[in-house]
Amino acid sequence: MSDLPRKAVTRTAKLAALPLGFAGRATWGLGKRIGGKSAEIVARELQQRTAEQLFKVLGELKGGAMKFGQALSVFESALPEEVAGPYRAALTKLQEAAPPMPTRTVHAVLEERLGEDWRDLFLEFEDKPSAAASIGQVHRAVWHDGREVAVKVQYPGAGEALLSDLTQLSRFARLLGPLIPGMDIKPLISELRDRVSEELDYELEAQAQREHAAEFADDPDVVVPDVVHQSDQVLVTEWIDGIPLAEVISDGTPEQRDRAGQLLARFLFSGPARTGLLHADPHPGNFRLLPVGDEEPEEGAAAGWRLGVLDFGTVDRLPGGLPGTIGESLRMTLDGDAEAVYELLREEGFVKESIELDPDAVLDYLLPIIEPAQADEFTFTRGWMRQQAARIADMRSPAHQLGKQLNLPPSYLLIHRVTLSTIGVLCQLGATVRLRDELEEWLPGFLADVPAEDEDAVADAVDGAVAGA
Repeated sequence: MSDLPRKAVTRTAKLAALPLGFAGRATWGLGKRIGGKSAEIVARELQQRTAEQLFKVLGELKGGAMKFGQALSVFESALPEEVAGPYRAALTKLQEAAPPMPTRTVHAVLEERLGEDWRDLFLEFEDKPSAAASIGQVHRAVWHDGREVAVKVQYPGAGEALLSDLTQLSRFARLLGPLIPGMDIKPLISELRDRVSEELDYELEAQAQREHAAEFADDPDVVVPDVVHQSDQVLVTEWIDGIPLAEVISDGTPEQRDRAGQLLARFLFSGPARTGLLHADPHPGNFRLLPVGDEEPEEGAAAGWRLGVLDFGTVDRLPGGLPGTIGESLRMTLDGDAEAVYELLREEGFVKESIELDPDAVLDYLLPIIEPAQADEFTFTRGWMRQQAARIADMRSPAHQLGKQLNLPPSYLLIHRVTLSTIGVLCQLGATVRLRDELEEWLPGFLADVPAEDEDAVADAVDGAVAGA
């Protein structure tokens, strides 16, 4: 199917078939077992068939179904390896591609939004999309002034489809839960629903992208393409080439992986501090690795790469940057100050007034999660992610029992998802990252306050160390 199905009944039927398909394949697998095939072979075939159906349905439907698939795909690192393998290709495929709109539909949207003479705005326009995402697809073109541009065209009926899909998905969230151990799927779907109107508003997206492009214009590490033109359902931005992060994940060199991971962490924490906005859709399809010059750096030259950032349709507005509470609680947890951490969590609503917890137990729950912030550098791996997910998902573990009693205040919901998603991508990359450097530089509250009279001395010491290096 090549067009976005508009009728709610059609989309609902396709989504409703997913859990039925899961059940049908389980019955098929039982038949194979009875017929003499080994459990391991049958399980592998079941997982592969499930992955194929998941991508087929979510990819074809685009809209909220694909948005959910993209959000889910960054967490595949948490799956046991024997399950993750078959799902990985199907889920990560959602990060870069989906069946495109027919050309006639694209032209109709452009004519409606840019005028009958829309072709005069371009020296060239490629009808074949270069990327297809959840609510729109991107075409490569040359603007009338000679600039290479990316033209994002929103699918007709995208808003209705988004809401319809996410409503239907929430109805069988419990069945989807086992896909990602330790993660509650329903709040993820609810949060995606809350962002629908922002995703559809290209004026808001253009504003957020312009602010990032202006702030990072001269940045040596991060590239944000500027906005060229914007109207309802059409957004034209500067084009950037580069290696999609999905390709770095599958085929990148160790240097590329580490550099991409370091810059991804830097962008996550520096963005809010510099722009007051948090890029809230950190799946690999929204990032590129770009060489600093015209040619790719030689192997081992990690610093020769920059991170290109795309798609600002979902942002969290944080005028003061990330909340200082996050940095303070991290610092106090690393210091082992259980009582102080517990009191801060209570003040912020992470522990409800009606609940009493053991501060030391809370500290034990948090320490493994923040392990990457303890060392000078940390290698993020799928194994580490699976270990954390299993610890929280195991109903017999103290971590599971304590986690059920904690509360996530609404103001932290999107920050929490973005942080988890970014960690998921770092684990997919297998990147070795100096995370603590980024926290010290950009996260409010992570470093204890430096007395004003000592600030110049600290700055002089840093400058001296750099000069002597």
